[in-house]
Amino acid sequence: MNPIIRLVAALVLCAGFPFSSSLACAQGSLKQQLAGTWTLLTINQTDKEGKPVYIFGPNPRGTQVFDVSGQWTRIVSNPDIAKFKINNRLKGTPEENTAVMHGTIASFGIWTVDEATKTLTITYNGGMYPNEAGTTSKRVVSVTGDELRVSPIQLTGSGMTSSTVWRRAK
Repeated sequence: MNPIIRLVAALVLCAGFPFSSSLACAQGSLKQQLAGTWTLLTINQTDKEGKPVYIFGPNPRGTQVFDVSGQWTRIVSNPDIAKFKINNRLKGTPEENTAVMHGTIASFGIWTVDEATKTLTITYNGGMYPNEAGTTSKRVVSVTGDELRVSPIQLTGSGMTSSTVWRRAK
């Protein structure tokens, strides 16, 4: 991205937040630090017995966006899922559809931050897994430079534990 466009984008992104000093947006409050687009670096999931699980394959891909207005969206997928034999997502075989559902998650909703406890709360409005809609999820997060760490959380649907590391998209 052109450096001038990146600077303007950063200024626009940070403009929605009050500043108490001349620190850059990435050095401000946790809310300021989270705002933006993130790409998945790693995801570590374990089952109830503590064994690793690779739902999204060995090299998962994902994007997560924290909009300054409080909107949130995330998608994580297994890039190794085979393409559908017929180039029509509405005509996938049961096996093809199962592979997609098992290897992809997409959700959207709203996000808030508790600065004191460094806790991110996601309220799900919808997504691929309809049971999430109307629920909330709390996660302890930390941002260091361009890296976002989401501490292990218990996944309610599967009983697994998951932690992720994200990098700010550039």
